[in-house]
Amino acid sequence: MAELLRPPPHPSIGQRLGALLAGITVTRVLTTAGAILLVAVTAWWLLRSPAPPVERSLPSARSADAGVPSAAGTTAAPTVATTSAAPTDIVVQAAGAVTAPGVYHLSADARVVDVVAAAGGATAEADLQAVALAAKVTDGARVYVPRAGEAVAVADAAPPGSATSGPGPPTAQTPLDLNQATESELDALPGVGPATAQAILAYRQEHGPFLVVDDLLDVRGIGTAKLDAFRDLVRVG
Repeated sequence: MAELLRPPPHPSIGQRLGALLAGITVTRVLTTAGAILLVAVTAWWLLRSPAPPVERSLPSARSADAGVPSAAGTTAAPTVATTSAAPTDIVVQAAGAVTAPGVYHLSADARVVDVVAAAGGATAEADLQAVALAAKVTDGARVYVPRAGEAVAVADAAPPGSATSGPGPPTAQTPLDLNQATESELDALPGVGPATAQAILAYRQEHGPFLVVDDLLDVRGIGTAKLDAFRDLVRVG
């Protein structure tokens, strides 16, 4: 009974020191483990791959359209838009009594009056009553504006389906005077274009008036066959 009432013996200094060291060791281990875990988490966060941008995660419009199945269960092919543009302009020639004879680009719905306007308008001696100003013209057409009192015939060189390009070159009943003819009048002769008309004027200025029609054979660009094509339409006054 006396032993039960005896107080327990106090731990020795060695025992106390051992318990203290054991507690410190456990605390240090836990602290070290926590620090290592914190460093590992921080390193993973810093070294992880960045998340892709939102734009890359969304399907593009092209891939969305190409991959959408149709009602029949097949993938619809991308739609390709095709357009066919109609010609927007035509090329026509203006000749005769206009301010600036030549070749002009006009809109596809142009009329004869538009050709005359593009050539600077009619000259004072033009006979516009002899021209179908409201007629439509087509690509490659030639519009000839005669002078007042000029007897003319419809040009045979007008392309099929084109507007009647107005009267054409002088007829055999009213031959053209080679020594009085202008560049546009010479240009209206069959087989004579702007270059040949200019060559005739240059020859006339250099050598003086033509004495006979055959003098045209001395003009650069005119041979026997070309002269025979309009011999009856010219004269020497």
